Amino acid sequence: MKGWAAWFTGLPGSGKSTLARRVAKKLQKEGIQVQVLNLDKLRKILTPKPTYSEKERRMVYEILVCIAKNLTENGLNVLIDATGNRRAYRERARKEIENFMEIYVKCPLSICIQRERERGRTFGAPRKIYETKDGNVPGLDAPYEEPLNPDVVVETGKSAICDSVEKIISVLKNKFIQ
Repeated sequence: MKGWAAWFTGLPGSGKSTLARRVAKKLQKEGIQVQVLNLDKLRKILTPKPTYSEKERRMVYEILVCIAKNLTENGLNVLIDATGNRRAYRERARKEIENFMEIYVKCPLSICIQRERERGRTFGAPRKIYETKDGNVPGLDAPYEEPLNPDVVVETGKSAICDSVEKIISVLKNKFIQ
């Protein structure tokens, strides 16, 4: 039996990593095995000194989708924790992964910037991402293309984390978990 993949997309600091970890923990407590695939951690292996150029991003996202596809084809369930600033990256996953859904972690840029300033741990993301001057920050000076038809939208600037987790799990169960 094939697994499924759910991609958490949104701006840096929107809450993708927090939600992916919490959803994974709750599903695992219910006996549903799931693997979180964190792009920031994967990127450190693939590109130890990342440039975040379009070419590099395309390559990194192609590898991410390939890994997620292989995991799901081998029966594993995957939560993809990745900004996915271009719609094309997420659409490629939708085409290639049979059981796929997209979760838009929507949050105003101002709140994302504030969170990034306040947090100590970054779960693999570059520290102080919104303070860099490299011109490659999605939503700030690089494009972030919002999903057109996500399966779930959670607004982390308005909703409690626990409510967002419940909403995501409800959709996952309706779509993939019988």
